[in-house]
Amino acid sequence: MGLAEGRERMLLARLLDTIVHDGRVTLVDAAGAAHRFGRNGARPAVAIRVRTRAAQRRLALNPKLAFGETFMDGSLTVEEGSIYDLLDLLAINLARYEAMPMARAFARLGLWTKRLQQFNPKSRARRNAAHHYDLSGRLYDLFLDRDRQYSCAYFTNNNKTLDEAQHDKKRHLAAKLLLAPGQKVLDIGSGWGGLALYLARVGQVDVTGITLSSEQLKAATERAKAEGLEGRVRFHLRDYREETGRYDRIVSVGMFEHVGADHYRAFFRKLKSLLTDDGVAVLHSIGRMAPPGTTNPWLRKYIFPGGYTPALSETIAAIEREGLWITDIEILRLHYADTLKEWRRRFVENRAEIQRLYDERFCRMWEFYLAGCEVAFRRLDQMVFQIQLARRQDAVPITRDYMLDWERAHMAA
Repeated sequence: MGLAEGRERMLLARLLDTIVHDGRVTLVDAAGAAHRFGRNGARPAVAIRVRTRAAQRRLALNPKLAFGETFMDGSLTVEEGSIYDLLDLLAINLARYEAMPMARAFARLGLWTKRLQQFNPKSRARRNAAHHYDLSGRLYDLFLDRDRQYSCAYFTNNNKTLDEAQHDKKRHLAAKLLLAPGQKVLDIGSGWGGLALYLARVGQVDVTGITLSSEQLKAATERAKAEGLEGRVRFHLRDYREETGRYDRIVSVGMFEHVGADHYRAFFRKLKSLLTDDGVAVLHSIGRMAPPGTTNPWLRKYIFPGGYTPALSETIAAIEREGLWITDIEILRLHYADTLKEWRRRFVENRAEIQRLYDERFCRMWEFYLAGCEVAFRRLDQMVFQIQLARRQDAVPITRDYMLDWERAHMAA
C-alpha cells in the first residue's frame, strides 16, 4: 500500500470514527481491509464497501456531496442494511460531523454563496423546473398516488393509504381557502392538475393553474378535458411573475421551495397584487424548523437545482414587509416522512421498470434522494408549513371552526 492510499484510508477512517457513536458501521476500504466504528450496538448495524481510492478521498474531503455521488456511480455500496439505514444512522450522528472544523468551513462557504445558488430569474427557474418535473410521466405514475400529488400528504391516522392521505391534503387545503361558487382561484405551481381539478369540482370555482413544466402542462390540460372541466379549469406555462389579473383565492403547494430567498419579497408582493381586497391565499411549503441555512449540495446539484427550503423566520419576515396578514399557520411535522416512506416503497417495488425507463445510475440516484429526504423529515430539521394569508384581517372568521366544519361536510365526497 502506498503512502497516499494510506492517508486516504486514514482520513476516511478518522472521519467515521469521529462521527459514529450511536450505531455501528463496518467499512471495507478499497484495499479490502475492514474497519468498525460505533459504540452503541443497540441500533441496526450497517456495512459499506468503498471500491476505489478516488471514492475514499472524495468521501473524506467532502462527505455531504460525495456520499450521494459515490452511491450513484457504484463506488460505494451498502453490503449490510440499506441506503436508508446508512443515511438514518449518519443523521443520528450528524451533530458530531457539523461540529468539525471542516464541516463548519463548508457551512460558511454555503452561506457566502447562498444568493448565487438561489438566483432564480425567469429563464433559470424554467430550466430548473424542467430538470426535475419534465421527466417521464410514467416514472411518477410508478411511485406517486393515482392523482400524482407530488407534495406532502395529510395523514389523519396511521391506517390511511397514500391515496386517501393525498385526498385528505386537498380537502384540508380547500377548507382553508373558504371556497364559494363562482370564485376565481389561482393555483401557483399547479403540477399535474389534481388540486385545481379538485377545487373546481368540490367548490364550483373557476381555476387557473400555472406551471413551469411543459410535461405537467400537457398532462393537466388533458385531464381537465377528460373530466369535462376545461370550461372552468385552464392551465398555462407561466412564471408567477408573469401572471396578471385579480383572484378571490390563491393556493400554492410545493412551489415556494423553488423561489429562492432573494425573491421572497417579490413573490409575496406579486401575490398581494393578484389577490382581491377580501381575498385569501394559502401557501404550502417544505420548511425548516432551524434558522436560515443552505441546501444540501448533492440535492441541489442532482435533484432540485436552485431549490431551498426556507426557515419560517425568513418567510414571515418577507410577508411582514409586504404588508399581508398572516391569518393562520399550521406545521406538519412527520406527515412528509410518512409520505416519502410510501414513495420510496413504491419506487423500490417498481425499480425494474424504472431502470428500463432510465438506467441503474438513475435508480440509485433516486433511491438516495427518497431515502435522504425521508431521513431529513424523520430525524433532522425539515417540516412543512401551511400559511393562510389575506390583505384584510377580517377576510376570514376569527376562529378556526369553519375549517373543521368544511372538512367534515366534505368528508364523504
